[in-house]
Amino acid sequence: MANELTKLNQLKNMLSMDSTKQRFTEIMGKKAPAFISSVLQVVSNNSYLQNADPTSVMASAAIAATLDLSINPNLGFAAIIPFNDRQKGQVAQIQIMVKGFKQLAMRSGQYLALNDAIVYEGQLVKEDPFKGEYEFDYYAKKSDKVIGYMAYFKLVNGFEKYFYMTKEQVEAHGKKYSQTYKKGFGIWKDDFDAMALKTVTKLLLSKYGILSIEMERAITFDQSTIK
Repeated sequence: MANELTKLNQLKNMLSMDSTKQRFTEIMGKKAPAFISSVLQVVSNNSYLQNADPTSVMASAAIAATLDLSINPNLGFAAIIPFNDRQKGQVAQIQIMVKGFKQLAMRSGQYLALNDAIVYEGQLVKEDPFKGEYEFDYYAKKSDKVIGYMAYFKLVNGFEKYFYMTKEQVEAHGKKYSQTYKKGFGIWKDDFDAMALKTVTKLLLSKYGILSIEMERAITFDQSTIK
C-alpha cells in the first residue's frame, strides 16, 4: 500500500507542476484543466494504475491529449490501462477504443460511413476470403451464438470495404497481442465483444483505410508503453 500511495502522490505532484499544466494547455487549450483532473480521477479509481510508474501514466495521458480523446472509461474513446513489465514492473499503456478510432476517422472527413457489428449464427450469408468479399443478412439470425465480428467503411470517393474475423480468430489475436488476455483479466475479460469490435475496426482502417496523421498515431501507439 505504501508504494501505491507513493506513486499516486508522485503523479499528483507531477500533474500539479506548472510545466505540466503549460504543456497540456499547449496541446488542449481550455480543455487542459478538466483533462488533467480526469487523469487523476482515473488513476485514483484504479488500484493497479495507482501502483504504475507515474511517468508512464503521464506519457499515456499525453498521447490521449494529442489525439483529443477522453480517457473517461464510461465514454469508451480511450483508456489508460495497467501492464506488468518484467523489467520495469507495473506501467501504464494507452488503449484506443473502437469509438476512439471511429472519432478519428470521422474527423478526417474521408469517411461517409463506418460501422461494426457482432455477427451471429446465420447472418454470414456468403464469404470469399481470397477477394475479401462478404455478404451479411441481419435478419437471417438463427441463434444467439456469436460466430464472428465485422467492420465496414465507405469512403467519400465511393470505395467500400468489409473486414471480418471469426470469434476464434479474434481470440487468437487477443492471446497473441494482449498480456492481460493471456492472464485472464482486464478489458478483454470484462468486455470481450467491445475489444473484438475494436480489433476488426482497427485492422480494417490500418489495412484499407485512408489514414490521417492522428489515425496513424493512434494505430502506432495503441496498446503501447510510451517512452
